[in-house]
Amino acid sequence: MSEMITVGEAIARTLELYGVDTLYGVISIHNLPVADAIGQRGRLRFVPARGEAGAVTMADAHGRFSGLGVALTSTGAGAGNAVGALVEALNAGSPLLHITGQVEKAWLDADTGFIHETRDQLGYLRASSKRAYRISNPNQAVAILQRAIQDAQTPPCGPVSVEIPIDIQGKNIPAALVTAPVAPLAAPALPERAVERLWQRLSAARRPLLWVGGGALSCADAVRKLADAGVTVISSTHGRGILPDSHPRSLRAFHNSPSVEALIEQCDLTLVVGSRLRSNETRSWTLALPAPRVQVDIDPAAASRNYLMDETLIADAGAALNALAAKAQGRVWGDAAQDAQIQQAVAQAAQALREQCGPYAALNDAIERALPQDGILVRDITVSGSLWGSRLFRANGPLGNVHSLAGAIGMGLPMAVGSALANPQRKVAALVGDGGLSLNLGELATMAQEKANITLLIMNDGGYGVMRGIQDKYFGGRQYYNELHTPDFTALAQAMGLQAWTVASVDDFQPTLAEALAMPGPSVVEVRMGDIGPLRFAGPPQKTLY
Repeated sequence: MSEMITVGEAIARTLELYGVDTLYGVISIHNLPVADAIGQRGRLRFVPARGEAGAVTMADAHGRFSGLGVALTSTGAGAGNAVGALVEALNAGSPLLHITGQVEKAWLDADTGFIHETRDQLGYLRASSKRAYRISNPNQAVAILQRAIQDAQTPPCGPVSVEIPIDIQGKNIPAALVTAPVAPLAAPALPERAVERLWQRLSAARRPLLWVGGGALSCADAVRKLADAGVTVISSTHGRGILPDSHPRSLRAFHNSPSVEALIEQCDLTLVVGSRLRSNETRSWTLALPAPRVQVDIDPAAASRNYLMDETLIADAGAALNALAAKAQGRVWGDAAQDAQIQQAVAQAAQALREQCGPYAALNDAIERALPQDGILVRDITVSGSLWGSRLFRANGPLGNVHSLAGAIGMGLPMAVGSALANPQRKVAALVGDGGLSLNLGELATMAQEKANITLLIMNDGGYGVMRGIQDKYFGGRQYYNELHTPDFTALAQAMGLQAWTVASVDDFQPTLAEALAMPGPSVVEVRMGDIGPLRFAGPPQKTLY
């Protein structure tokens, strides 16, 4: 007789075969058969988050580095708590598997009041995921799980949800149904004639501009070769570090800076690779991008989505950029004078931002000096994150600056946990505000319990600083509902057994951050902004508020 195992164990074995080593979740009556199997086998690290939103956000960040993040949540309200995090993963294109429970199959969609029952759970998972599946037959559990993983890992990547009724999780199936992993679907081959046409456009330009986004995160080598050949490169904030800031042809992510805009106007071709050209990076699509405009994207639906393109090539970013880089031998575009213009434009943009940041530019510098070169900055949507954290802070390589692309606050801390556990040898500096931190404050306990190598920097201005700036600019300075009662975060961290410091002076930035970031494991630094001074930000660049 062949070996029989539960569906829960089949799921655990399948994840192991895919090389998953860490899973984030909240255990519940409706996912315990899966959790129990994982626990019995003892081969996967289970990170008990304090909420489903935190669990899925941690898995999102982990997947950005590892190639597949995995989260386990309960059904009903538990799965509902995960929706915002799924929306973020969908925006970021993160390869993420979300496994959630369901009520017993006999009571599905019956509206009987079964515990954890909710109306159309699969519907809201479909709305917030790239795909969503329900396992209705135990013998198909592994097959559907493999299909879900393949969907999550096939570009454009995204979160895929799988719901499994509680009784099916406990059913026995033949162990032989656990089969070898299935590879992501391959992108269509790039025709040589398409490469040649793209090269002809690029080589005919006198001053081409390459705009790279998250779809090009794996293309650092090809982008560097093109930059070495003279191509001017600018990136989305998600794409920061694909070309390191130190490269003389990097405009970094200084879109909307007058000096950089003036330089962009001198370009005579825009090549957009793997970027959505998001609204907050293009002033709601009013930033002038030089024509002709050519786009490379794996998603056919991306063609001319936000800017009218002269040509769109549906292709893998790596295939297209590697093919172009292979043709670019030596210096093809530009000269020393153009390099000097680029460096001057970047220096002017950086100086203007430093002046806007005031004393907090020194905080940026203190972290840069103390954080190792391979360290990771994870930032929440907060005033500091949107100013010096997004554009002033150095970028040495891709995924060195992790943040929410959906624009939701509260994800900084769980993103830092996922980033730290995916990179145990690298130090993580997490930048959060007091308002955003409150949304996932419980994950401070997760950070402590998992001994994550994170220094959490809490910018405490007693409320929603971004909202203050927007209300000041667009609502005649009228300030409503943005003042928040906050705890003593230093004392709170110490109560959880964490080393913690309070900073209330610019003079303390350097010594405190040096000490905190040098310490292995979790720590907290609370910056009392009320003592240091305001940091003003009136929302993302755009033509009008709405």
